[in-house]
Amino acid sequence: MTRVTAVVLAWGDQPWLRECVDSLLISEDVSVDVVVVDNGCTDGSVEAIKRTPGVRVVAPGRNLGFAGGCNLGARHASGDIVAFVNSDARVEPQTLKRLCDALSRPDVGIASASIRLADDSSLLNSAGNLVHFLGFSWVGGLGCPADGFVQAGPAASGAGMAARRDVWTMLGGFCEEYFAYYEDAELSLRAWLAGLQVVYAADAVVVHHYEPSRNPSKMYLGERNRLLMVMTVYGWRLLALVTPGLLVTELAMLVLSLAQGWAREKLAGWWWIARRLRWVADRRRAIQRSRVEDDRCLIRLLSADLDPPDVHVPAAGVGRVVLRAYWAVVRRLSIGGAELNDEPIA
Repeated sequence: MTRVTAVVLAWGDQPWLRECVDSLLISEDVSVDVVVVDNGCTDGSVEAIKRTPGVRVVAPGRNLGFAGGCNLGARHASGDIVAFVNSDARVEPQTLKRLCDALSRPDVGIASASIRLADDSSLLNSAGNLVHFLGFSWVGGLGCPADGFVQAGPAASGAGMAARRDVWTMLGGFCEEYFAYYEDAELSLRAWLAGLQVVYAADAVVVHHYEPSRNPSKMYLGERNRLLMVMTVYGWRLLALVTPGLLVTELAMLVLSLAQGWAREKLAGWWWIARRLRWVADRRRAIQRSRVEDDRCLIRLLSADLDPPDVHVPAAGVGRVVLRAYWAVVRRLSIGGAELNDEPIA
């Protein structure tokens, strides 16, 4: 029987933590233990489950963020498979087994669950996340009927995913500097570059109480981490070709942030990167040295359309046409016309 360690983070109020942990512990056809990382739970929910058999609580004494908390939990894992499930979600009895089945192929590195909306579990929260060539990432299939839905995008959702422990260790886990947001997209792209697929396990159901804006630092972290991902994961040729579009987009995002009142967060993200350029360069070198696939792999994964379902994109119609045309040129210059007939995943 496959041994699975499920890692769950607890931060702030945790009204669904008990339900999450209980659903993991009654998983069928796997041997499961749960590591709960107390990232700063404020309502006593962690204390209430401390003595639950099969549960280990790890308390770092400070909020490590989603990335750091997951990494800490994984370091305490004893299972051959490490699963990550949001504390505001619950799994069905066969979910962990089905994630393990998806990971049984040696060419698969990460399996992403079928994340469903708690208000109506027949509808999707995510069937794999999409990644745009300018770095934006969003949940794929949001609000769509789950039955028959195929993989939406190339990135796993951190709300419900799993990896073999040796693969997790080889990839180095989440990048802790990201703290929260985009760490799952960045890890997924690195898995693809390592020659490992990120697959969508449609029958591995995780029911999620989805809250798009729970973290007040979302705009700062999201915009900063989007840029970090592009700057460190893309090869030099692809990075050079998308940079003109990236610069125009950054100007547009600054204008948007001024209009919507989060310009301080946008500028703070730029400042963080500017003060840590040496770290960015070191991170980039490490990723580029470890990759076994070239940019053709990424180009087949990245989306040309910028259409997150829960965010209004100004001038979306015109912008979509321009971005698709720009991406077509980048693809041709990057990998040559012979590759343009390959169907991208997203």
